[in-house]
Amino acid sequence: MPGNTLHQYLEIAPEVAAAIAAGDPVVALESTIISHGMPYPKNVQTAAAVEAAVRQCGALPATIAVLDGRLKVGLSADEIQTIGELGRGAVKCSRRDLPFVVAGNKTGATTVAATMIIAAMAGIRVFATGGIGGVHRGVEETMDVSADLEELARTNVAVVCAGIKSVLDIGRTLEYLETKGVPVIAYGTDSLPAFYVPSSGFRAEYRADSPAEVATAMKIKWDMGLDGGLVITVPIPDEHALNKDEIDTVIDDAGAEMHRQGITGKDTTPFLLASIAERTGGRSLEANIQLVINNARFASALAVAFSDLKRI
Repeated sequence: MPGNTLHQYLEIAPEVAAAIAAGDPVVALESTIISHGMPYPKNVQTAAAVEAAVRQCGALPATIAVLDGRLKVGLSADEIQTIGELGRGAVKCSRRDLPFVVAGNKTGATTVAATMIIAAMAGIRVFATGGIGGVHRGVEETMDVSADLEELARTNVAVVCAGIKSVLDIGRTLEYLETKGVPVIAYGTDSLPAFYVPSSGFRAEYRADSPAEVATAMKIKWDMGLDGGLVITVPIPDEHALNKDEIDTVIDDAGAEMHRQGITGKDTTPFLLASIAERTGGRSLEANIQLVINNARFASALAVAFSDLKRI
């Protein structure tokens, strides 16, 4: 639980605080996917569906955001509605942004990195998202590397996702994570998933076939003082996956358009996701929704397994 200093900035919903204090399973959820990842009202509907999936699987959801300068862990339905309606008007918060958003009493949506930070402050160890950020294509010219990777190297939170986002340089992202000592695990497969498709063509270094296997590795890692997170990749269900050749072509075209428009930095991923959704007639958005819900289910099972281990 947070110390006295953090209480100046951190506000945990009573239900979530009680679960953390009791050692019950809690799953952190990000808010950038609501504000920047999907259009309104689909974003609010998806957030509600993800929270419902977590509850149905035996854990408690804790959606995280910054509201009026407060780090909020566990949003109400009205607060999620606020983030959803605000959309890109919310500050997209990573590690560097949090002090200034809090100081300015602003409202911000948390990326993977910022969600990890706030989850760790609250004492939550499992976090579900869509896909993690990474090394962007063309990094040799732009030096664009997501802050998510540095956060994974330093913050003790397990991140459940559908793999590294397809719009990124997956090979270089894996090399970066290896250098930083971040384990990448594929659930139920030997191949690393790639967001919209079940397989990226890259072999996973570690495979796990049950949430208990991952929970055991988490506990041992942190018991040994090996700080940093873990990435657990869960393939998108086959019935919701897109065709790999088609989506690769769409991503290439969207990337070329992004470069023509000179879009860089934190605007790249929102632009690419919107462009890909338009080019696929909305099929990529539906795939995104389904993979997030699927990730939330696995994260809940993982949180339950980790909670059980800690009680032994």
